[in-house]
Amino acid sequence: MRASLIQIAVEEGESVDVRRARVASLVREQAGSADLVVLPELWTTGAFAYQQFGTESEPLQGPTHEAMAKAASDAGVWLHAGSIPERDPDGTLYNTSLVFSPTGDLAAAYRKIHRFGFDKGEAVLMGAGGDLVTVTLPETTIGVATCYDLRFPELFRGLVDAGAETLVIPAGWPERRRSHWTLLAQARAVENQAFVLACGTAGTHAGVPQAGHSIVVDPWGEVLAEAGAGEEVLTVDFDPARVATTREQFPALKDRVLGVAAPRR
Repeated sequence: MRASLIQIAVEEGESVDVRRARVASLVREQAGSADLVVLPELWTTGAFAYQQFGTESEPLQGPTHEAMAKAASDAGVWLHAGSIPERDPDGTLYNTSLVFSPTGDLAAAYRKIHRFGFDKGEAVLMGAGGDLVTVTLPETTIGVATCYDLRFPELFRGLVDAGAETLVIPAGWPERRRSHWTLLAQARAVENQAFVLACGTAGTHAGVPQAGHSIVVDPWGEVLAEAGAGEEVLTVDFDPARVATTREQFPALKDRVLGVAAPRR
């Protein structure tokens, strides 16, 4: 299976409409060369551009949905279109990821559960999701998480229990904590014996330099590919069958005790 992680540069001076069209073109360029394409978190606005969350928010089936559905269909790829600032009909904002099938149908939407910012920013401007989301592709089942979620291993345990073999994580991770990004991506891969595809952004979001360095990690924690700091398309081949092989060769997940339902007597 081949995945392309598109590490988009989000810079001031480029309108959301222009960036949306540019990203759609980048997705179409993956036609015939990728099975799965992944975009970063909040690439329409920038993950730290808090003042734009409200003004640039859109309904679930808004302009980004329309553009990305068309791009996925044109390219014939599974597309994790990163996340958007979604405005629910009740007015609540969510950090919502969209996953499209190769026919352009919306396969899943995931509202980010763990919101970053403590007592400001996303944590107070957006509502929290409550549902774990997996999507079954022909070759693998992906578990969907977003950026700050990476720090909460129990979420990924839940995704694995739901059948996830490949963990896909769009992010807008800051450069000053880049070492955490790499460490946590490898940790989630090792402890869950799963592939991790973590796609970040480049550029500067509202004065916050981004880490870039999108990364693909195998079930043993080995880095298969890693991007640099700038805008880049990171393409990697990986074999989803290695998940089952790894779990058979080193069946650590079978030894779980905490968080596992007790057998019935």
